[in-house]
Amino acid sequence: MDQMRDLPFTLDDLAHAENFLAQGDIDRALPYLQDLRDAAEEYIASACVTTDEVQYFSFADEFEWLAYRRVERDPRRLVPAPLPFDRLYAALGFAYIRQNEYTLARDSLMQAVRWDPMNCAHRLNLAGVFRTLGNAQEWASLSHSVIERASDPVSAARAYVNLALFFMDEENAAAAEGCVRAARRLAEDDALVAQAADRMAAEHPEAAELTDAEAAGALESAGVSAEPNAEMAVCLIMCATDAAAQGKTDEATRFTIRARDLVGAPAAKALIQLVREADAELRAEREGAAPAGAAGVSATDGAAEEGNQDA
Repeated sequence: MDQMRDLPFTLDDLAHAENFLAQGDIDRALPYLQDLRDAAEEYIASACVTTDEVQYFSFADEFEWLAYRRVERDPRRLVPAPLPFDRLYAALGFAYIRQNEYTLARDSLMQAVRWDPMNCAHRLNLAGVFRTLGNAQEWASLSHSVIERASDPVSAARAYVNLALFFMDEENAAAAEGCVRAARRLAEDDALVAQAADRMAAEHPEAAELTDAEAAGALESAGVSAEPNAEMAVCLIMCATDAAAQGKTDEATRFTIRARDLVGAPAAKALIQLVREADAELRAEREGAAPAGAAGVSATDGAAEEGNQDA
């Protein structure tokens, strides 16, 4: 079946429903979104059928496709959905939250994550619903999954905040301190990070005596990385390199700055060099020639230098 025929809704339909939500008009948004959901599910059942060989996703951009491949290592053929089904389910989940229908919100947000598993906002929202429903383990598990997939510092920081609160509740002050310090490195000015740091200081002032190595070690012992996943930075830099090669300088710079903000300027610069060397080796293999030294300065180099100046 041609995916572009008989689509269940248009982007304008979805934007219309989202506008109702933005205005706080849940009475109009909810039935509208439910109708779109029903039409979408009928369409998905016939046009986007999951098999052992094929899976459909509504990733937002090329970065999310690449990141999913590298993190999940899904061997199936990935096919882009013709509509952003994740946005539909996320909006419906938000409407249910506003109605205090948390079980329905959970189910909708689980579908949002299914359609775009690299969207950390969906995961964080779903984690919050699980916490409201009293399922602390799922709250922590989803927050942990964000650290593996975050491509921006605020999402990673908020995942660490969730885990800090979880570890405080579990009386694991050292791991909680490790989470708070990781969150502050990523987004010190974020309000939720500040609240977690204040609670940590009030409830466990002794944890401030831990060295950074001790706090990070406690976090690692609890099964949580003390740093966001560097694979996300690699994917951002790969996308930046591709954009630069296509002359998309602004896009290349945006990707590179995201990598810099996630892992820091020195690490981002080192990753850029590794990616460029790998690209040079691959080109040499294809051309049957020895790798040539990198010439000129790409957009990724310029953004890395900007990051060094800002750091």
